[in-house]
Amino acid sequence: VLVGGMKGTTWVQIIKAVLLLLCVTLMSIFLLGKFGFSLSAIMQQATENNKLGEAVLDPGAKYGFSTMSKLDFVSLALSLVLGIASLPHVLMRFYTVPNASEARRSVVWATWTMVIFYLCTLVIGFGAMALVGSDTIAAAPGGENSAAPLLAFRIGGAVLLGIVSAVAFATILAVVAGLTLAASASFAHDVYANVIKRGNAEPRREIRVARLTAVVVGLLSIIGGIAANGQNVAFLVSLALALAASANLSTILYTIFWRRFNTTGTLWSIYGGLGSCLLLIISSPVMSGAKTSIFPDIDFAWFPLGNPGLVSIPFSFLCGFFGTIFSKAEPENAAKAAEMEVRAIAGIGTKS
Repeated sequence: VLVGGMKGTTWVQIIKAVLLLLCVTLMSIFLLGKFGFSLSAIMQQATENNKLGEAVLDPGAKYGFSTMSKLDFVSLALSLVLGIASLPHVLMRFYTVPNASEARRSVVWATWTMVIFYLCTLVIGFGAMALVGSDTIAAAPGGENSAAPLLAFRIGGAVLLGIVSAVAFATILAVVAGLTLAASASFAHDVYANVIKRGNAEPRREIRVARLTAVVVGLLSIIGGIAANGQNVAFLVSLALALAASANLSTILYTIFWRRFNTTGTLWSIYGGLGSCLLLIISSPVMSGAKTSIFPDIDFAWFPLGNPGLVSIPFSFLCGFFGTIFSKAEPENAAKAAEMEVRAIAGIGTKS
């Protein structure tokens, strides 16, 4: 991010996407072929190699080793579904296309790509449980995080293990690069240029601030990664998705579908959703009070759910609503709002 900027980050993500899709698709085809192209057969053997038995197929089986409350499961599912649509480093990819027509086309490609990937992870997850077993996965270095590498080693030996490990590293690199780019660009443009310099920042200075921000964010991420060492990566991702949905989803939907929504409502929804989500995460068993907590030896948790999405996401919508209702902003330009609505829905007025 420091050297290559948006272009370098985009190439990293392109290479990662190609490697990741090829890897998961080939592994899924092999697993399906091994079990006669029957997903039911894979799931049946998975239940036999898991201490939860058939209960692992029920909603609420958490990563195949324990069960969570129904309310916690709903909160987790809500964050996973809504968070994907709100990730800043994913939304930022729209700036890498030349016009609105290409943006719409890229959305279609991205959607189908993600559909294929998530279907493959379903096969790979149960395949790891079926061929490797939950006890072996739990006892391995990295615990649940080692499921895919162990499955690769079981299928293709050290060569496939190396390939999967390389793909995992490239995936982490691409995600971190995208997040770092989003953070540095937002700080340089929104905070430095528009708040500190009040719109009078020199472009060269703005770029320098963006690069320095990338370094700072990288260092803070390293510290956070050390603090979260040993945690389940999938669970940490669910918290990131909850943060994204809480901070961004209400703003996106209100902007598209509610003409009265204004700047005050935007600020209320972003800060309200983000603040409440952070507060609930800090006050949950994720941070303290449980064996799997980041700080297992102390207990200051008062929020019972492991994922705060069920509370923080609706709260952000409420904040945006009341922020708009109680604001004293001037009424919108009806003609301009109608024009923007047509542009958003039909794409009229954009370059072909």
